[in-house]
Amino acid sequence: MKINSDGFISTSKRVELKPYQPRQPKPYHLLSDTELQNGIGGVMIVDSEVYYNYFLIVFKCIRTKGIVRFVIDQDTGECFNERKLSWILYNYTTVGFNTIKFDNPLIWLSYKNQDTEIIKKCANDLASNMFPAEAAKQYDFQIFKTPHVDLIEVCPLKGSLKLYGARLHAPRIQDLPFNHLHRLEEWQKPIVDDYCLNDLDTTELLMENLTEQLSLRHSLTQEYNIDCMSKSDAQVAEQVIGNELKRLTGKWPSKPKIVDEYFFKFKIPDNMKFQTPYMQEVLNKVASVNLSLTPEGRLERPKEITDLKIHIGNCIYRMGIGGLHSSEECMSLKSSDEFELIDRDVASFYPRILLNLGLHPTHIGPEFNTVYNSIVERRLAAKKAKNLAISECLKITINGTFGKTGSPYSFLYAPEMTIQITVGGQLYLLMLIEALELAGFPIASANTDGIIIKCPIGQKDRMEEVIKMWEKQTGFETEETKYDAIYSRDVNAYLAIKRDKEGKIEFKGKNIYYDPWNGKTAKDKYWRFQKNPNAQICVEAIEQLIAKDIPIEQTIKNSKDITRFVIVKNVKSPGAHQDGYYLGKVIRWYWAKNELKTINYIESGNKVPDSEGGKPVMDLPETFPNDIDYDKYVKRTNELLYEMAYYDKPKQISFF
Repeated sequence: MKINSDGFISTSKRVELKPYQPRQPKPYHLLSDTELQNGIGGVMIVDSEVYYNYFLIVFKCIRTKGIVRFVIDQDTGECFNERKLSWILYNYTTVGFNTIKFDNPLIWLSYKNQDTEIIKKCANDLASNMFPAEAAKQYDFQIFKTPHVDLIEVCPLKGSLKLYGARLHAPRIQDLPFNHLHRLEEWQKPIVDDYCLNDLDTTELLMENLTEQLSLRHSLTQEYNIDCMSKSDAQVAEQVIGNELKRLTGKWPSKPKIVDEYFFKFKIPDNMKFQTPYMQEVLNKVASVNLSLTPEGRLERPKEITDLKIHIGNCIYRMGIGGLHSSEECMSLKSSDEFELIDRDVASFYPRILLNLGLHPTHIGPEFNTVYNSIVERRLAAKKAKNLAISECLKITINGTFGKTGSPYSFLYAPEMTIQITVGGQLYLLMLIEALELAGFPIASANTDGIIIKCPIGQKDRMEEVIKMWEKQTGFETEETKYDAIYSRDVNAYLAIKRDKEGKIEFKGKNIYYDPWNGKTAKDKYWRFQKNPNAQICVEAIEQLIAKDIPIEQTIKNSKDITRFVIVKNVKSPGAHQDGYYLGKVIRWYWAKNELKTINYIESGNKVPDSEGGKPVMDLPETFPNDIDYDKYVKRTNELLYEMAYYDKPKQISFF
């Protein structure tokens, strides 16, 4: 990717790209010194932009929405008052995204040295994965400890600020408008300022959707006197357990060494027993596999296990490092006069395996079990006492521990323990499946921690007996959900229908059939960070059809919320364009009438999937568009209904 003389992007195919929908920079209010004094103790969102001739730091006050700018401009000689900068950092809690590893070191470097070229060189090193402490040593500056929260680890999974913003329906999605490796011209600087303000708005949107996670981390910080505010669930677990181990043993646990050509096997627990020779052979085959690590210490995916096709009843099950999955496709099941559909999930599956088997990292020893058990007991006591804050905090630690057992960078690293939990969990579920099938209870579907049973009418008590025997043998407990019907494309994409206590229909969906933007629970808010919006009006239309027999056309055409129609995709760098206008690496569009253009990858020129007829909407419109291609959304909904076996699919059907 190159930059032409105007500063716009140019590709290797000589396609000159201009910024998408350039806008006039929006107005903002600069906070006065008096306003800053009055806001002491408040929260500021912070972000920075860096070029070889221009460095910008902007703070946005959450309460007043006013901003404070600090600028170093090599061309004009403008610089800033470093004492005012440090005063803000010490007197406000600042919140950013990827700030600990990038922005904060640059801010403290600029506090000492207001040379934009040096700041930019440091930024390049940090972007190339130089650690902040190493950068501070190389560029001779100090990173001071101030009240700060970095949201990048608090957010689920790994996404960019733009991707999270698009998933949360940010009003504007914008990539950096000019190549960071070039010097800015005077006319470009206000555009970069406006871009930075938009990033601040997006960061604020993330923070608003992470209130529960941040509240829990605040409680943990107070409880253990360790800063958990900028840590992921797994990192929180590591900190809490490390703190407890230090209290118990007098020292912080150390990381184990990674041994080259290290092999180990799955150890069959005493309470793991199958009834049929076929499954006994499967168990022995799994236990005979030599498991190994990559040179980096990650678990290899053993083909002897992942290639297994396990036949029980009418289902085929596949194992892996992650979890068990059945292999059904395009399935439609409804409770009837003959059978009812019952979902049984294992409660706290992975933590319970760890506790039941007394597993611990060998380099730490049984002290780990002492600490882990005490945390579990404290959590149960807090839950019983209805102290929800403490209960949820400790739940983070309990569930987050497993994530670190597979990380070679953690003192909790224990690959043998990871295998005992993940492979063991799959085999325990297969034990239950085998027992139920032998007793005459067919299994419709299975996933990592649960199964769906076709229970013949009048046989519920017998089914409970089989499950209780398994629970007694293994030490697990299961939780039940009854379904009216299940429609699935495959095990990873389904829609299940259930009823609440008042008989109202509820939906449980997965993958394309799950719509977290229509829900209000903490789980829905959590999943919004992990899914790209994908014409969610189609899922809503399916739910309205099933629950209230409302025609899909009616639901789609009655909606006046553009966020229900948008499609978001994260595309490979350097991004995508439409008709010569650069869109970015995170793109958003809706299907419009008479829109003949496609959205194309910059690198290859190929069409982005589903973008034919797509109208970019990087800025959400203030009024609902009048060119929505309703027919296309109706066709997409019908396609989903056929895929999930709600309709019988004709032999040949074309939707687009």
